[in-house]
Amino acid sequence: MFKCPEKYRQGEFERRVYGGDGDSGNGCFIAPGPVHRDLFMIASNGGGFEHVSVHIIGRDNRTPTWDEMCFVKDLFWGPEDVVLQIHPRKSEHVNHHPGTLHLWRSTEHEFITPPASFVGPLTGGK
Repeated sequence: MFKCPEKYRQGEFERRVYGGDGDSGNGCFIAPGPVHRDLFMIASNGGGFEHVSVHIIGRDNRTPTWDEMCFVKDLFWGPEDVVLQIHPRKSEHVNHHPGTLHLWRSTEHEFITPPASFVGPLTGGK
């Protein structure tokens, strides 16, 4: 289930840049990340997808880490939601902001995932 973390919403930024407030599925957010950097996130939904873009606030302009992307996934979706980072066809690749990564979830189709055992041995009864 897609949810926006309201306590991190940047309403003033939304109004200045987009001319209005976001809603339950759209908006701009800044949250303290798990690796000592603030994360800037833009959430949107529509066209059959829920989407969050993520980049690090700071001078290093690095790409978010796995832990930071997991943190964002947990802010916007539930623990059993399947959310993807997509590597598109080269002909469809768009990069407006270097260092930004994106999370996607279809609202119309469940993503097919391989069995967890394909990654490695299962432990703890999973």
